[in-house]
Amino acid sequence: MIFVRIMNKSSDTISSLAKGLRVLECFGAETPKLSITDVSKATGLDRATSRRCLLTLYNEGYADYDGKFFTLTPRTLRLGMGAISSLPLPQIVQPWLDQLTEQIGQSCSVSILDGTEIVYLARAAQKRVMSIGLMPGSRLPAHCTSMGRILLGALPYIKAQEIVESSDLSPRTRFSLTDPDTIMQRIKEAHDQGYALIDQEVEIGLRSIAVPLFDGRGNTVAALNTGMAATQDDVATLVPRYLPNLLQVQAGLRRLL
Repeated sequence: MIFVRIMNKSSDTISSLAKGLRVLECFGAETPKLSITDVSKATGLDRATSRRCLLTLYNEGYADYDGKFFTLTPRTLRLGMGAISSLPLPQIVQPWLDQLTEQIGQSCSVSILDGTEIVYLARAAQKRVMSIGLMPGSRLPAHCTSMGRILLGALPYIKAQEIVESSDLSPRTRFSLTDPDTIMQRIKEAHDQGYALIDQEVEIGLRSIAVPLFDGRGNTVAALNTGMAATQDDVATLVPRYLPNLLQVQAGLRRLL
């Protein structure tokens, strides 16, 4: 109890570190280059604090600076990759992903939920069917991805609804769903049927099917999917073609997670 009381004191936290982490989180696929003003607006920090945080990242090699805009350097990957590699889950699932990919001839991935996004923990690439390269640490919106809908479906309905409503629902393709109620209906369907099927909602030409990964107590700890190029075949044919293989891996991993 003494330890808990000590750790709850604000004096035991480093506010400057917390501010620096907030600045790091501003950068993303949609915001690769940011000015001091941009960071100040995004974080709510004043310009002087934002400037000090950015210059610290620059001096430590985590950011580049052209005199106006800051961009992150590959050095920042050490932070994310270190965290991912320290988790046991990626090491457990990777051999299963490699084997599954060889069996079905399609790329396979495992991800977890982080806020409104999924984070790739492990991946076995057979073919590149997306315009962007995916790897451990990559992020995609949860609401429009097969793994995201599986992971959202594992949450209490109200919690999943809050995440969807706080997500950027701007359409990525002409097939993207943008109505929160419709998205929640698809999430519920994925939960009820035990798999999620996505047809070109993330990117034109990409389909995917995902299932949950359970631990020994039946809790959803991650999602597993396979993605393939959209062809003239009916999307419904993906279920009998790939779902049995995904469920076989799901059953095997449940004994290990």
